[in-house]
Amino acid sequence: MLTENLTSFLTNPYLIAGGAMLLAYWASSRLQPVIILLSQEKNLMDEPEARSSHSYRVPTYGGAGIFIVVSVLVMSLVCLVGIGDGTLSNILALMAAISILFFLGIKDDMIGLDPTKKFIGQLLAAFIVIVLADVRIESLEGIFGVGQLPYWVSIVFTFFVFLLVINAYNLIDGIDGLAGSVALVASLVFGAFFLFAGNIALSIVSFVLAGALIGFLKYNLSHATKIFMGDSGSLFIGFLLAYQAVSFLKVNADAAAEPILSNAPVIVLTILAFPLLDTLRVFMLRAFKGHSPFSPDRNHLHHRLLDLGLSHGHATLLIVLKTVLLIAVCWKMQDIPIHLHLICMLIMGFALFLGPLVLKKNKAMSPVNPIYEKKADDAQTKSPQSQPNALVRPPYQTEKRNKSIPETAATGD
Repeated sequence: MLTENLTSFLTNPYLIAGGAMLLAYWASSRLQPVIILLSQEKNLMDEPEARSSHSYRVPTYGGAGIFIVVSVLVMSLVCLVGIGDGTLSNILALMAAISILFFLGIKDDMIGLDPTKKFIGQLLAAFIVIVLADVRIESLEGIFGVGQLPYWVSIVFTFFVFLLVINAYNLIDGIDGLAGSVALVASLVFGAFFLFAGNIALSIVSFVLAGALIGFLKYNLSHATKIFMGDSGSLFIGFLLAYQAVSFLKVNADAAAEPILSNAPVIVLTILAFPLLDTLRVFMLRAFKGHSPFSPDRNHLHHRLLDLGLSHGHATLLIVLKTVLLIAVCWKMQDIPIHLHLICMLIMGFALFLGPLVLKKNKAMSPVNPIYEKKADDAQTKSPQSQPNALVRPPYQTEKRNKSIPETAATGD
């Protein structure tokens, strides 16, 4: 009976996906408190700086917990359910690629990392899956009149997509819950598609990542046991989002009879709309001012929402709800001509995400980040030993680490 039940479970893709997500959540929610404790004991804390959205020291290695859960569970479950050698080699390539980015992120969080070295690491990780595993965008499905791409054009364009998504995602990691929630929504949508398309391996990747993110968000959104994702998480999670996006297009185009979804490139752009539009807007503003595109500032959309008086939680919730609405509308409109579909989504995306920027700041609203400002005021009037939140500011951690926080560190760019 037990053998029959296990066999039934391992042959039911929906049970596999649901079980993978629940197991990942359980493992992540158990692992994050251990990482918080180790970060405190080893004084591996994020220091507040001028652009920080927090005013007290916080553990910043939440990405380590997510990486451990994703790498262990994906490999274990993929081997358990049994897949072909070709798919297994792709998963191995993916694990190798995210391992490179994870360790680069760890170094960046600890002592800082030269942007050139970070860029080379991203290129190497992308090379592994694009060239060695042949996971690439082969067609634009008629956007701008472009269909099938020549091999080398496909390679170069897919490299561009990976680098764009990795860095766009890294730049939105600026307030509590935002990066994790955006990746969660995207992974759930991608995972549902892979499940419907019958690709068990990719659905495991998506739902394991989703479960690990939920376990992380449980602590990232907590005031008493807070932890940040850090570059140790944002780099490889951004890579996984790019991998899922490219795989989404590849699986859709490789369907036996005809593509499963119409206008798939537009759907992918919509799923990743917030980080892409935010990055485009910020880079344009910096260019108009004569600054480097990577120079730090507080012009991101989430910063502007905080300036309008929203709390971290409310700003994150608003962005997530808008993302879900945009995806739902895009999915419903997929049968219209692709260029009209693209134009409609661009207009709606700009209206949803950039609309708040035209609002004048309401002077009567509560001050920016009242929770954090209150903590900062308390810190000036109380000694470290009297702080109520001993978890994030224990007495033996009052000294600062000698670390220069890079632009795209755990506190946002």
